[in-house]
Amino acid sequence: MNERESMPYDVVIVGAGPAGLTAAIRLKQLAEASGTEISVCVLEKGSEVGAHILSGAVIDPRALDELIPDWRETDCPLAETPVTQNHHWVLTARKKFNLPHLWTPPFLHNKGTYTGSLGNLCRWLAGRAEAMGVEVFPGFAAAEILFHDDGRVKGVATGGMGVARDGTHKDDYQPGLELHAKYTFFAEGVRGHLTKELIRTFDLAADSDPQVYGLGIKELWDIDPAKHEPGKVVHTQGWPLGSDANGGGWIYHQANGQVSIGFVTWLGYTNPYISPFQEMQKWKTHPAIADLLRGGRRVSYGARAINDGGLQSIPKLVAPGAALIGCSAGFLNVPRIKGTHGAQKSAMMAAEAAFEAIQAGRESDELAAYPAAFETSWLKKELSVVRNVVPLVKKFGDLFGSGLSGITMWLEHLGVKMPFTLHHHPDHETLERKALVKPPVYPKPDGVLTFDRLSSVFLSNTNHEEDQPIHLQLRDPSVPIAYNLPLYDEPSQRYCPAGVYEVTGVADGNPKFVINAQNCVHCKTCDIKDPTQNINWVVPEGGGGPNYPNM
Repeated sequence: MNERESMPYDVVIVGAGPAGLTAAIRLKQLAEASGTEISVCVLEKGSEVGAHILSGAVIDPRALDELIPDWRETDCPLAETPVTQNHHWVLTARKKFNLPHLWTPPFLHNKGTYTGSLGNLCRWLAGRAEAMGVEVFPGFAAAEILFHDDGRVKGVATGGMGVARDGTHKDDYQPGLELHAKYTFFAEGVRGHLTKELIRTFDLAADSDPQVYGLGIKELWDIDPAKHEPGKVVHTQGWPLGSDANGGGWIYHQANGQVSIGFVTWLGYTNPYISPFQEMQKWKTHPAIADLLRGGRRVSYGARAINDGGLQSIPKLVAPGAALIGCSAGFLNVPRIKGTHGAQKSAMMAAEAAFEAIQAGRESDELAAYPAAFETSWLKKELSVVRNVVPLVKKFGDLFGSGLSGITMWLEHLGVKMPFTLHHHPDHETLERKALVKPPVYPKPDGVLTFDRLSSVFLSNTNHEEDQPIHLQLRDPSVPIAYNLPLYDEPSQRYCPAGVYEVTGVADGNPKFVINAQNCVHCKTCDIKDPTQNINWVVPEGGGGPNYPNM
């Protein structure tokens, strides 16, 4: 007997990020314009809307302009800080070189963009959605896809609350809730747990490249007011990464005397001793960055994987009764370091397709109008222009590859379409054996400019109910010690930015793999980078994880 209650909706949306909330608002706008009703529910696994949202962020408002044209005249927090300066630094260990604007195509210049907290933008969008009648449920983690008998997607079920680590029910146990829908949108963000299942079930990635990723690590700093320049945007490339890794940093001067700083390490790196967290700490010791932060105070920390695959890695966007929107599909424009506008545009196209279908009396079929709209959209054109950038940099290195990608972007921008599309290889296949590489040298944390992982996780306000099943599942518990340790010195000890994974007892000859699931900031790196794909990230109880303020 099914003890779960069920609730019916026209559209259920998994994830209250920019894509999920935009889809909800667009559905309600269409209903209002046509004088009809549509029921929409948004599930959010974070304790509140925005709790799990992390981005740099510099946002292109193109899609937001389409969704809410007067947003600048409202109380929208994004309007507070328009971008006023744009710089691109090429770093060596001690120096920086400012890349002239004339060398880069105009779409990289950040004209008309805004910098601020994506989490706060989502909180604002949620308020707009709720005012229109959307039901937004934070603290409810979608844990299971529901299917009709014929295999079409029926909706999702939330995870039960009050399940003990051994699987038994505690005194406060509450079963999950089933949400049935004519159409279900998956807006979980990068490497979503249910999105993985949907792609696998319907073979949605059969005609696309594997998705590849970066790990973005972010800190918010209150800095000396004399050094603060609201709207100044800086991107960096080069040092401290060597020939075995790619990535770069950012510095965004935002409102209230704060700067958002961060560093992205592409997860296709080859040296198993690389630590993206420590690369970020090392990056802060560069004289140009250290001088900015000196006299300031770090106030927040977080980490999140990002999609780097671009156009060729976008899977089929629809399945019977379901659609992938936002970073669940992977609409990030890597050279621009922007994905919010793509996420929102994809959500609007999916919403329009679903509304049309529901008005026509359809349900649980494939929303073919959504991918058709994408094919003719400005979003596809934008992603097509930059489709070869990441593969060129990976193939030819940071300096030469960046030069080649710059040429292709200029040609594509001028209307000369390249007659080829380069392809990607999965990030988990790239590690070399530990005997073939040299470990990088990282600075010891000084507690002023550079820090350790545990003190950083403290600033993310991460918390999980301790007595619950571990949400970081090992398909084979023997692999970390029997395989990963001798070949790669168990790389999860270093690629995790939150200190979740440890190997203890090595000195005693009795190594043991330890999972500190309480520390998990939900970045998904372990699910991506583990060389045997042995770690499976699934959702913990709703409300667990980080609680990012102003991120």
